Amino acid sequence: MKVVVASRNRHKLREIGVLLTDAGLPWELVSIDEVAPGCALHEAEVSFEGNALSKARQAAAASGLPALADDSGIEVDALHGAPGVYSARWSGEPCDDARNNQKMLREMVGVPTEKRTARYRCAAGFVDPKRGLEIVRAGACEGRLLDSPRGTGGFGYDPLFFIESLGRTMAEMDLAEKNRLSHRAAAFRQLARALATTWW
Repeated sequence: MKVVVASRNRHKLREIGVLLTDAGLPWELVSIDEVAPGCALHEAEVSFEGNALSKARQAAAASGLPALADDSGIEVDALHGAPGVYSARWSGEPCDDARNNQKMLREMVGVPTEKRTARYRCAAGFVDPKRGLEIVRAGACEGRLLDSPRGTGGFGYDPLFFIESLGRTMAEMDLAEKNRLSHRAAAFRQLARALATTWW
């Protein structure tokens, strides 16, 4: 079955494809640019769950296909949960990982190690209008922010997001390792389980 992913991020498309295949849902995933390049994918909700379902609905309506979407971001305790749902565009449009990370480093100047706790959160949503099916699930990953980036993999705030138990940032992990513990992996595993029990 062909399913559109409501994202223009090729890294994310690859991660989602691996997660769904591992969960026994080997769907053919296509990006929104492949089937509905004019779809703007607005994010106007105040929660990750709301944005994930909203983007999936928009992609399904624009493409005529079942749609997957996620919304994710980082919540920093020292910043009272910011940037949250605004993580991708925190430094302004157009979205830019490097500028977002530089802003994070500026905001965290002087914050001691023990107060640099943060978590990645993700909500993953699936919408199939023809079947009247809408499902959303969430996942999280705990860590802390470093005062300088490490690693060249991943995207978003991965070079700053340090996992204590592994002694590495998300950007220092390969995709297989990241898919075992990331917030996106947790959310899509939960979504895949839900889909496996409702799809057939």
